[in-house]
Amino acid sequence: MTAQTDTPGSVTAVYKVSGMSCGHCEGAVSGEISGIAGVSSVKAVASNGEVTVVSAAPLDEEAVRAAVDEAGFELVGTV
Repeated sequence: MTAQTDTPGSVTAVYKVSGMSCGHCEGAVSGEISGIAGVSSVKAVASNGEVTVVSAAPLDEEAVRAAVDEAGFELVGTV
């Protein structure tokens, strides 16, 4: 998993998600991932299929996968 620390106590990870094609898709994925404990921000970009997540600690990839699945998309992996 690719993760970097931006500010003390935060971790940024970038995930690759397949199937996003519009702003509605971005909102659905962002909304589900935002529900994971410890997540402080999510930015989904449909044009490149990347979702950038900032959290208090590294996230369990299975939790992210479950959130992306719930939104109706597929987590491919990390960037």
